[in-house]
Amino acid sequence: MQSSQNVEVQAPVDDSEVFTCQMCGQCCRGQGGIVVSPTDLARILKALGMDEASFRERYGEMRGGKLQIRCGDDGACIFFKEGEGCTVHAGKPDVCRAWPFFRGNIVDAESFAMAKDYCPGIRRDADHETFAREGRAYLKKHGLLSRDGASGGWAVVLDD
Repeated sequence: MQSSQNVEVQAPVDDSEVFTCQMCGQCCRGQGGIVVSPTDLARILKALGMDEASFRERYGEMRGGKLQIRCGDDGACIFFKEGEGCTVHAGKPDVCRAWPFFRGNIVDAESFAMAKDYCPGIRRDADHETFAREGRAYLKKHGLLSRDGASGGWAVVLDD
């Protein structure tokens, strides 16, 4: 794992031709999707100023052999607060940084259409080809592409 002293605590926030985050929290809802890779863990520990054991006990849970962030009683990520958005924005995991540019939405037009219905930040007039091109560029620009779904989430694993 990287030393937390060398971990950048900065979340990408650039808008694109096809997506502008509305901070609605739709992507923050649902159990089991917020996988924390070793790099993510170092970043979030630095942002929170806490040690790994405390983080795991207070915010984490193991699912499928991977560390994930718990959801609250409302079904949202424990770090999402209505009206505020992500309370650990600068330290959030790569899977959160990548939304809506997930593998499924990039490679599958049907998945993209469902995401467009679900997420108000995706432009309604965006076509799949443009979305996929922009998504790949965004993931590359921010170092979010992965080839290892074993330690992180599969959502950002692309054959690029």
